[in-house]
Amino acid sequence: MRSWQIERRKRTRHLIELGGLVVKAGIVDLTGDDRAIIYGALLWMADKLKSEQGGQARSQWAEKGKEAFAAEHSAGAHDRTQPQQDRA
Repeated sequence: MRSWQIERRKRTRHLIELGGLVVKAGIVDLTGDDRAIIYGALLWMADKLKSEQGGQARSQWAEKGKEAFAAEHSAGAHDRTQPQQDRA
């Protein structure tokens, strides 16, 4: 496989993972999949990060994200220890 193909696949995977975060956060459902709202919110977030409160926002959002990932990880570990039920 050529190097440009490898880089393209890496970029595609990265973009898919970022889109997955939008879905995971519930943004798609909350906005009715309205891309103008989603884009506007992301632009607002970018403006916030560029502002004087950017450092504070970054810290708060990072903490919230870490807590959510940890809770998800804990729930996932708990789910894996449960016996699987028959799916009919």
